[in-house]
Amino acid sequence: MARFPKGYVKPTSSCPGCLAWGDFRGRLCHTCYVFGRSHETAVCIGCQRVQPLKWEYCRLCWCQARLNARTATGMPTVSGEVMTPWLQAVRHHQLFFVGLHYRKGSALTALHHVKAREASRRPPPVSRSRPRIGWRQLPLFEQVPRNFGRLDPAAADLASPWLAWAKHLAHQLAEARGWGRGIRFAVNRGLAIVLTGYTEGDVIRHSEIFTPLRALDLRVGHVITVLEEMGIFLDDEEPFFERWLAERLEGIAPGIAAEAERWTRVLRDGGPRSLPRQQAMVRLYLNRARPALLAWSNRYDHLREVTREDVLAHAKTLHGRHRMDELVALRSLFAWAKRSGQIFRNPASRIKVGQIEYSVLQRLAPDKIDRSVAAATTPAARLVLALAAVHAARVAQIATLMLDDVDIGNRRLTIAGRVRPVDDLTLKLLLDWLEYRRERWPNTANLHLLINNQTATGTGRASNRWIRGPLRGQEATLERLRVDRQLEEAMAQGPDPLHLAEVFGLHEKTAMRYAESARALLEQAAETDP
Repeated sequence: MARFPKGYVKPTSSCPGCLAWGDFRGRLCHTCYVFGRSHETAVCIGCQRVQPLKWEYCRLCWCQARLNARTATGMPTVSGEVMTPWLQAVRHHQLFFVGLHYRKGSALTALHHVKAREASRRPPPVSRSRPRIGWRQLPLFEQVPRNFGRLDPAAADLASPWLAWAKHLAHQLAEARGWGRGIRFAVNRGLAIVLTGYTEGDVIRHSEIFTPLRALDLRVGHVITVLEEMGIFLDDEEPFFERWLAERLEGIAPGIAAEAERWTRVLRDGGPRSLPRQQAMVRLYLNRARPALLAWSNRYDHLREVTREDVLAHAKTLHGRHRMDELVALRSLFAWAKRSGQIFRNPASRIKVGQIEYSVLQRLAPDKIDRSVAAATTPAARLVLALAAVHAARVAQIATLMLDDVDIGNRRLTIAGRVRPVDDLTLKLLLDWLEYRRERWPNTANLHLLINNQTATGTGRASNRWIRGPLRGQEATLERLRVDRQLEEAMAQGPDPLHLAEVFGLHEKTAMRYAESARALLEQAAETDP
């Protein structure tokens, strides 16, 4: 390979492949070099030159044929069947400069891209309904589980009437929920796999299709949505709560574990005299009671054998907040067991839990807030920051905000059922986010205010983890900003618990805590700077 001396600059010249004039480093321009690596060299039918050919024509003839086709039709025709008459009609060549034949970002190229997408868009599938089966052989045995992992995707039955119906339903869901081309292709491919060999009366189970579709990197959730719409899907996946409960009860005596399991289910589902609790609270209760249940399982077989001395002895080993949490959980467990007749006497009754000694809430330093503001770089992150720092909204409340909760005309925002006025900053951030949302996901059917790439194709809310993401690692988190906003209100308007409860919808004890912290901070400020 020839080496040029140091400092040598190749002069401007013409490419021998496409005859384009300009600056390029090698013998050929970059486009002709790449074109020649993937095509065989022979005599061109159009210009009679010995060049790399694509369908018997060189790149220069292809460029001229595309130019003539665009000039005449205004459409970017690139397929061989459409370009054949234009290639045969080439009688001259319009020379061009290197790198300017396809100018990125030009108005003409952008128009061609739009027309190319419209031309390549496939027509919607033919409207289909559920296949009508005149008669069928009743199964003698139960449905045999199928192994979809052994099915070759190339051997899928594309002529199945069930697949035609599924594609029709998938097209309707895609139009309603704004699925992109990639999702539509993956869903149709997954449907072709799972519906091959399907017969009337069969059910498709989650355990049978999850692993094969995930191995092919297909959209399992979207395929399941279509199958549920067809009414042939059975969700046999074990719920997370059941797996977690079995793990938490492992190692506990069978008699105690059975009673703890019933108590946990009553907490989650509710009972005749109790309301259902949130699943996070249910997990917290069982996790707090588990150490005591494990210790008693070494000596006892049932909860009725646990005495008051055992509860007091276990409480002496605990301190601070852990003692209070475990006593609350044990009091709930034994109170339920007494009501349901599992034990004769409540050993945890009249054991004082005590009051939590809260420390004085402190304001955030301005530099910490500035770092969090600088970390919020996206429209969604800035809006979330404003909702937490200005309107004192919790993360879960931000995630569940709907589009109907925003009234731009009247400048009103409904958070957790409470209508709040919208200030100028929040209004600007709302408009910026709504404009970005409209441009980024114009066809989404999700009515939640905040959406992302995962939730835009469905109807669910965004996760708390995604909302907290931009401020993860910052000292001024969304929760700290919410607390700082409520403390600022208490210091600015006076430490009045009624005012805080009315403005932010706080519980009376929480409002009193903010009022006491604000009063302490105001007194401290008065002592240091009278």
